[in-house]
Amino acid sequence: MRKPMVAIVGRQNVGKSTLLNKVAGKPLAIVEDFPGTTRDRIFASVSWGGIEFILVDTGGLELSARSTLAQAVREQVDAAIAEADVIIFLVDAQDGLVPLDYEIASKLRRVSKPILLVANKADNLRLENEAVEFCELGLGEPLPVSAQHGRGVAELLDRLVLLLPKFARVEIPPAVMKVAIVGHPGVGKSMLLNALVGRKRAIVGDVPGTTRDAIDTLIDFGGKSVLLIDTAGVRRRGRIGKGIEQYSVIRTFQAIDRADIALLVLDAAAGITAQDMHIAGYIKQAAKGIVIIVNKWDLMADKDKTGWDTAIKRQFKFMPYASCLYISAKYKQGVDKVIPQAFKVYSERLKKLSAREVSEVVQQAVASHFRPRRGKKELRIFRTVQSGVNPPTFEFSVNETRLVHFSYQRYLENRLRQAFGFAGTPIRLVFKTGGER
Repeated sequence: MRKPMVAIVGRQNVGKSTLLNKVAGKPLAIVEDFPGTTRDRIFASVSWGGIEFILVDTGGLELSARSTLAQAVREQVDAAIAEADVIIFLVDAQDGLVPLDYEIASKLRRVSKPILLVANKADNLRLENEAVEFCELGLGEPLPVSAQHGRGVAELLDRLVLLLPKFARVEIPPAVMKVAIVGHPGVGKSMLLNALVGRKRAIVGDVPGTTRDAIDTLIDFGGKSVLLIDTAGVRRRGRIGKGIEQYSVIRTFQAIDRADIALLVLDAAAGITAQDMHIAGYIKQAAKGIVIIVNKWDLMADKDKTGWDTAIKRQFKFMPYASCLYISAKYKQGVDKVIPQAFKVYSERLKKLSAREVSEVVQQAVASHFRPRRGKKELRIFRTVQSGVNPPTFEFSVNETRLVHFSYQRYLENRLRQAFGFAGTPIRLVFKTGGER
């Protein structure tokens, strides 16, 4: 009951991310014109000819890895190869055969899995003909393609699906809670992901900014499905460079947009930073649920939770509904509380109230507070209904939307929270001009 998995492997800068983006039909992986951009595994669900499979992009393979990061990349590529049902070995038709291609081919020949040799960047007929030199790798006849321009990609997919194993039909999974793990670089997001999953899934290093793309991991928690989205850290605006860093920030914000709950990870040793506030503001703007995670709590000598609670309430006063957990992802202390807390917030986001319940609370609120007015006009609320969930959304029919002052909106929100809760999530109030009923 699973989809087949296909891993794209090869040395750096042969166009693995470009191929994934072309096949997926959307820019899921970061693409830059210099080596070493993709370091973690990126997944895309693909359908071709009615056959569904998972395509996995990997970092550039260096068999004689010298740095700790290069070693971690190699471990991730090995994991992708081990999990894959079919392997696409991507080489560069413009560069031709290089020594590292021979080394990777030797490694892949020891894997008892179907391997499709693909010569990328064959942008013209001359390069297509010259790709025959890759036959020396002993992995069959190479298929010339140009991932950037789409040449040969359809033929590649036609050949690929013939190699895929036949699994039982995949059923449509039930709705899952989507949780984005966000925060500025170095706070321990990937380490938290690994602690939640229980096995290495994202590269964890001591260099801030190790994760550049958003990484999705589906886990089962007490019989419920949870999609964890690990994201690149958000640097201060003035330090966001062109290229990769800009793409990473976009990926982070996109991950927040497609999540239900955001786990905002703070560094206990660094305290609350301007970057933390910036990310929190975006989470609120996107109307996502939030759980503030104070990580690296093991480094704190005094462990003054009361002081931290006060500081968080003061700094994050624009989202007083946010809950807070103190953890050490490194030592897995308090990590067991993270997903249950996220589920609590998720249940609040799915809370649905009857029109009668909402109307009674709003009528009481209107009766006990001065209504905004402009000149001789006074705000009148004719009807209020809950029009949506995730996030909870309330629609007010009023006589004049311009009379709805921000402070009165906040007052109505507070009264709704007092009556119904909605802990951990923003609620949306929509005001529309409508006649009295």
